Amino acid sequence: MTRASRLGALIFVIVITQVAVFPHLRLFGVVPDLGMIVALAVGYQEGPEAGAIVGFVAGFGFDLFLSTPLGLDALTYAIVGYAIGVLESGLFRSPRWLPSFLGVVGGLAGGLLFIGIGVLVGVGAVKGTQGVVTISYAALYDALLAPLVFFLVRRVLGRDDRVRDAWSSR
Repeated sequence: MTRASRLGALIFVIVITQVAVFPHLRLFGVVPDLGMIVALAVGYQEGPEAGAIVGFVAGFGFDLFLSTPLGLDALTYAIVGYAIGVLESGLFRSPRWLPSFLGVVGGLAGGLLFIGIGVLVGVGAVKGTQGVVTISYAALYDALLAPLVFFLVRRVLGRDDRVRDAWSSR
């Protein structure tokens, strides 16, 4: 299998897991954004363009199951995946805690983008302070799952000199 088809299969499994399993595994009433974590991991390991493409595909897959405007998650995940890819180019080394940190930062940034874009397009359900509290809890949940998702993405993409090993001891 090519890397693209393996990554497509991972995105499919992540989207199905996010919509079928994690609604039953809520922490503090929220579910994680697995698709966004995949976009973060790919953006971090493969660069901004790959992060944006994977983010768009994963977000669009998730959008098919939501009542929000089609493409809202796709746009959010694509922007966050691209941004992490750009930020990664400035890093000299990769500490062990980086996947969790990126999970929190990406979750907060993605959640705020989702709220901001949602307000602009007229989604009333995203207004208010409750949305900020919800994305904060979701970002913490993302941080818990980010090391596992980064590991899965690394395995799917295979070993490459560009891929930083977040699991090795330094």
